[in-house]
Amino acid sequence: MDEIAVLGVGMHPWGKWGRNFVDYGVHAAREAIADAGVDWRAVGFVSGAITVRCGYPGYVAGSTFARALGFTGAQVASSYAACASGATALSVARGQILSGACEVALVVGADTTPKGFLAPNEGRRPDDTDWLRFHLVGATNPVYFALHARRRMALHGATPDDFAAVKAKNSRHGVHNPNARFAKVFSVEDVANSPVVSDPLRLLEICATSDGGAAVVVASMDYARRLGVTDPVRVAGISLVTPTYPDTIIDLPYLATDSAAAAEPPDLGFKESIGARVYEEAGIGPDEVDLAEVYDLSSALELDWYEHLGLCEVGEAESLLRSGATSIGGRIPVNASGGLGAFGEAVPAQAIAQVCELTWQLSGRAGKRQVEGARVGVTVNQGLFGHGSSVLLRR
Repeated sequence: MDEIAVLGVGMHPWGKWGRNFVDYGVHAAREAIADAGVDWRAVGFVSGAITVRCGYPGYVAGSTFARALGFTGAQVASSYAACASGATALSVARGQILSGACEVALVVGADTTPKGFLAPNEGRRPDDTDWLRFHLVGATNPVYFALHARRRMALHGATPDDFAAVKAKNSRHGVHNPNARFAKVFSVEDVANSPVVSDPLRLLEICATSDGGAAVVVASMDYARRLGVTDPVRVAGISLVTPTYPDTIIDLPYLATDSAAAAEPPDLGFKESIGARVYEEAGIGPDEVDLAEVYDLSSALELDWYEHLGLCEVGEAESLLRSGATSIGGRIPVNASGGLGAFGEAVPAQAIAQVCELTWQLSGRAGKRQVEGARVGVTVNQGLFGHGSSVLLRR
């Protein structure tokens, strides 16, 4: 797959601002356009990541942001893939560029979230698996996170102290991020003393819901060279895989796994296949990755992603964490941004925000959280309903 250049990135700080999601997206988009050094009228395609909680304008995010920035005749598209929406929107923009339909594209996502954990829309919908998991088994998102934490404890001997150490590590990173919502360092003891939300996970180990926005300007390599950008950060791979039948590990909102009685499970599980696909497309292996931004909806889930992305062998995530390898200054820093624990969920923006962080890191602009010498970075941001999401960037 041919590469595309990242010309500019921008974000609106995460928080609870109480404004329309369009405000956050426009702020991020204008920052990205200014960072890219291009005129808004040069953008030929606007790829919007959808927010489903913000009424009709949220469902047509591409045209909503294009209108707010000023219609120019650019083509638009809108993508919804739950937490993978941002990576999906980036993939659509890449396709437009590589097909020759445009040279420059803006990818933007933003969200205004409700108080508390995310829940399905109101109304009785017995044919909706997301509605059913809340109403039949009470599996809110924190319950889902806790089930995975218990699984990790049973399979690999993880302890609550390990989960707390992930949060403490990420808070030490996030305190240096001006866009993070929670700019405070927490100790393992602080985490252990916070209230239990869904055993074994405590309040400080579960990410909040946040308002925020993120945007990326991408272009063809030829266009970048014409701008005088000879060594841009490049999108080298995007993975949007779905599970392979039979999928034998339960993943909400589905309430059951596939049976393997009549078919052998695939060689790679769903989450492992997300990273495998992006490495294959980029022609880069996990041993060449300098840093990762992973989907830490809970601190326990971060440990799973170390293994799913091939940063260590199965069962070795706790040892990797304890060694300091995943801290800034270690062998493979993970969530140098502070992760979702520092930001919270702004669903259509978060996969784009990860790309922003890697761009700042790979271009040496991350300030006090800079990973020295970073040349290759990978993201992972799974979406419910079988959406894989990973982006690999390199210099």
